[in-house]
Amino acid sequence: MPASAVVCLITAPPADAGKIATAIVERELAACVNVVPLVRSIYRWQGVVQRDQESLLLVKTTSSSVRALERLLEQIHPYDTFELVALDVTAGSAPYLEWIAASTTPAL
Repeated sequence: MPASAVVCLITAPPADAGKIATAIVERELAACVNVVPLVRSIYRWQGVVQRDQESLLLVKTTSSSVRALERLLEQIHPYDTFELVALDVTAGSAPYLEWIAASTTPAL
């Protein structure tokens, strides 16, 4: 298998999702970002149950790019505590996984 592929989950306000997805791909931190336009998030924040509408970003990248992705989000994401969860890809289409690796240039 090529470079260790991961799928990162990021939530963002719908108005910011496209801008964030574009910045990630333009900086070659991911091969592809799918934007699921509207998800309903129910979560506990500062002791209170919150309900919000957000967009979900599914980011196809490599494990070596996750730290640079996190640094970018620290700069452009509107939330102080943003979601970034990286899930290892344990199997998949070899040509697709190779495309992810070839399309992603981790920042050093």
